[in-house]
Amino acid sequence: MLEFIRTSPLVAIFVTLVAYRAAIAINRHFRGHPLSNPVLVGCLLLLAWLVATGTTFDHYIRGGQFIQMLLGPATVALAVPLYSNLARLKRAALPLALSIGIGGLTGIVSAVGFGAVAGLPHEVLLSLSTRAVTTPIAMGVSQGIGGIPELSAMFVILSGIFGAVIVKPLFGWLRLSDETVLGVSTGIAAHGIGMARVFQISEPAGAFAGLAMGLNGLFTAVVVPLLVGFIHP
Repeated sequence: MLEFIRTSPLVAIFVTLVAYRAAIAINRHFRGHPLSNPVLVGCLLLLAWLVATGTTFDHYIRGGQFIQMLLGPATVALAVPLYSNLARLKRAALPLALSIGIGGLTGIVSAVGFGAVAGLPHEVLLSLSTRAVTTPIAMGVSQGIGGIPELSAMFVILSGIFGAVIVKPLFGWLRLSDETVLGVSTGIAAHGIGMARVFQISEPAGAFAGLAMGLNGLFTAVVVPLLVGFIHP
């Protein structure tokens, strides 16, 4: 029975969905507290299950890959809130473009720079370079430049969770309330997970986050391969 639980793709899908539903319930119980972020709590619950049952990643991903496939359609569905806020997006076109260019480049350079200072291996540095974009793009770019796609996905998820947890307290501390700033900065730094958090705060901010996330993904996919020659361990 235990072997079936460890290796069955259906069990992996079921446990993932249960963990996420439980995480949502916990988040509602704590009234949306940043530390009760559903993705963070869901990951911890799923990790606890993997450790408790001794399930390896290779066995889990046989079922988890079917959920992972939904990331693409979910990203495309962001076109709906974007269209609803199209007029505001047009008015902010130039500042938005500058913010994405500067923010995207800063995200790449800072991640790789800190990794190089820490003495990380070359493959890890390449994997780090895509940490500020959504998972499907990060994994594709990482594989193309010689990084480790699974490691890139982990960096993306950790960045997104951290951004989702810290975004509201940070903006409160900085006394910022502009929805455009909130959305764009979160979309660039914390991609889809941060964007989901911002949507809970404001739909216009979520629309800006979705646009920033998409454009930053395109920017990163173009720029990172050009910078590979400068990335040294």
